[in-house]
Formats: sequence, structure tokens, C-alpha cells
Amino acid sequence: MNCFRYSVFGLSLCSNLSIPGLPHSSSSTDDPEVQLHLGIVPDLDLPSSAARGLSKPIYVSSYTDAAGEPALRAWETPDGASLHLAYSDATEFWLDRKGAAIWAVWPERSSLENAISYLLGPVLGLMLRLRRIVCLHASAVAFDDHCVAFVGSAGAGKSTTAAVFAKLGRSIVSDDIVGLVERDGIFHVLPAYPHLCLWPESVTMLYGSPDALPQLSHDCEKRQLALGENGTRFEQRTLPLRAIYILGERRPDTSPVVRAIAEREALLSLVANTYATNLIDRTMRGDEFALLSRLISSVPVRIVHPGGDPTRVEDLCQVLQSDFETQNG
Repeated sequence: MNCFRYSVFGLSLCSNLSIPGLPHSSSSTDDPEVQLHLGIVPDLDLPSSAARGLSKPIYVSSYTDAAGEPALRAWETPDGASLHLAYSDATEFWLDRKGAAIWAVWPERSSLENAISYLLGPVLGLMLRLRRIVCLHASAVAFDDHCVAFVGSAGAGKSTTAAVFAKLGRSIVSDDIVGLVERDGIFHVLPAYPHLCLWPESVTMLYGSPDALPQLSHDCEKRQLALGENGTRFEQRTLPLRAIYILGERRPDTSPVVRAIAEREALLSLVANTYATNLIDRTMRGDEFALLSRLISSVPVRIVHPGGDPTRVEDLCQVLQSDFETQNG
């Protein structure tokens, strides 16, 4: 098959189709770690649609679409060797449990671009977990030769915070999913891909109009901020993690406040913001807990409460940068 090569989250990928928005990797000698089969159903022992409808999913999303259907359902294939993800818009993925192959198909009314929005987010996030890489719901920004992670649940402002730092000249390491690797007792963040995904409200706040940035795909509300344009930069290096900031509750009538937290509170906050926890087994969950315990012992974790005015996100970034410089001066 064709082999379009990419590097995402520190993994070498080989795809049968060119992936919009990703720069091709210059490496052509190493065997790819992950094979992508886009527009192809795997040759696996798969149940029929009727049989699958009678089988019980191992996961059903609590989020629903406009018709009230779960946004995502997941099954194991009969041999247990792969996971099958079915989104409510009929886009489907299969991932082998060894973390070495992904298949994807989508309906005629959809597009490759829409499938890629899933692939670069939750699907590769799950693939990292299958490869025993712990991931945080976070965005990461480079501070010289180190990086800082901003952790938070959906809507906490991770991507918006990263976008402001991008406008201020900081390089972006990762958006929404931060993959952690431990090397000789030092934790590093894997570089993701050269764009940020922003809700229209954030684009309006930062650029004056939601149409200032293009949509990820024709049926996705989110906008794409391409890194490498208009003074923004993408960091391609795997950088050591120097600090973690948890985006806490907004406090009305105050300026942004940063405070230290106890290790127990830090651990519970990080455990609550790990990625793809509903589709990993007990052993993987235990390994995750052990890794996060080591993480909080070596990387400072602080909580930030944004001020009452959500439009003053630059003030928040200035407070975060000042706190980081004070802690690492």
C-alpha cells in the first residue's frame, strides 16, 4: 500500500492516505510503529451488524448527539485482540490491542477530514494508552527547553490558554492530550501535531470572529489554529516537563490566583484528568496510578483559579508565566 509517513505523539505512522494538516515525516528507513488503514474495514473476525446490535458494548458514552444517541460505543472483537469504536455519525475505528494498527471507515455523507478529527484526538489518545503511555487531558507549552502542562476537564480552557501563549510567541507541544514518558526518572511530554482545536467562542474572543479560523471539517464546530503561521510555532522536540497547572474554578471579582496544593490533592486531580480511562484494564490503571505518584514527587503541581472576566485570558497567561519564572528562578 501507499505509505505516507508522519510523526505524532512520538510515534512513527504509515498511512495509506495523505492526512490533511500533518507535515510528512522525513524519515523513510525505520519501520513504522503504527499502520493506518484509512477507508478500509479490517480483515478480522467481526460480527455482523445484527449480531453487534445484540452484543453489549464495553463502553457507552454519557455524551449524546442531537438525537439523544450516545456519541460513542465501543466493543471488543470476538477474539479480544482489537477494540471497535463506533461514533454516532457512523464513523468507525478498529484498534489492535498491541497498539500497532488502526482501521477507519466513514459514511458517504462524511469525509476524511471528519475522520481525521477523531483520529488525532480520542483515537490516537486511546492508542497511546494501549501502548502503555499515560496521557493527561491537558495542553502543553514550551518554556525554552522545558514545557508546562495545563490540565483540566472539557471546557476548562486548556486549548484557549495554549492559543494565547502561541500568540505571545511560545511554541506549542501538545493540545488536549499530553502523552507522558519517563526517562531516567525525568518526565517528558511527547510532541503532538501542528495545530490547536478551538471552539468558536474562543476564536471570537481571540480573533474577533469565529470565521477568523477554518473549521476542522465541514461537520465539526471546532476551528483549527495552524501552528507555524502568523508567528505561531509548533515544538517538535520531546521536552522535559517542568510544571503542571490545574485549571480550577473561576473566581468572580478577582484576578487570577495560583496556589500550591498538597501531593494528595495533586494526585487526585491528575487521576481525575487522565485520558481514555474507560477503556483500559485494571493493570493499566494501576500502572497509571504508580506513574502519577512518581510524577507529583518530581514535578510541581499547582492550581490556578482564573479571574472573573473570561475575556482577560492574557492576564491569566501573564500570571502563569510569572509564577513559573518565580518557581524556577
